[in-house]
Amino acid sequence: MSDYSNIAEQLQARLDQLLERAEVIEDDLRHPLDDDLEEQAIDLADDEALEGVDDVLRAEIAQLRLALLRIANGTYGTCSNCGAQIDPRRLQARPIATRCIKCAA
Repeated sequence: MSDYSNIAEQLQARLDQLLERAEVIEDDLRHPLDDDLEEQAIDLADDEALEGVDDVLRAEIAQLRLALLRIANGTYGTCSNCGAQIDPRRLQARPIATRCIKCAA
């Protein structure tokens, strides 16, 4: 088993950043609507865009958590499809990778 402590640190740092950003978005989405109907329309359009960004953030957060879990349980770096070792260069480029380059193609 390889030492993935550097990758784990990178993943955790990225996770922390995304969690902070997601919290800011969630707070913004909880704001009450303005009394002005035009402002409400603008706010609702903005909220819809923020919800899309939040969905993307949440998906990446889930992938990061799964990668950290794989590191913790010793399955990180093993292709989920064929069981081969994932090239360390692939993991450096895409640390959330779950498949080797052959299976990902």
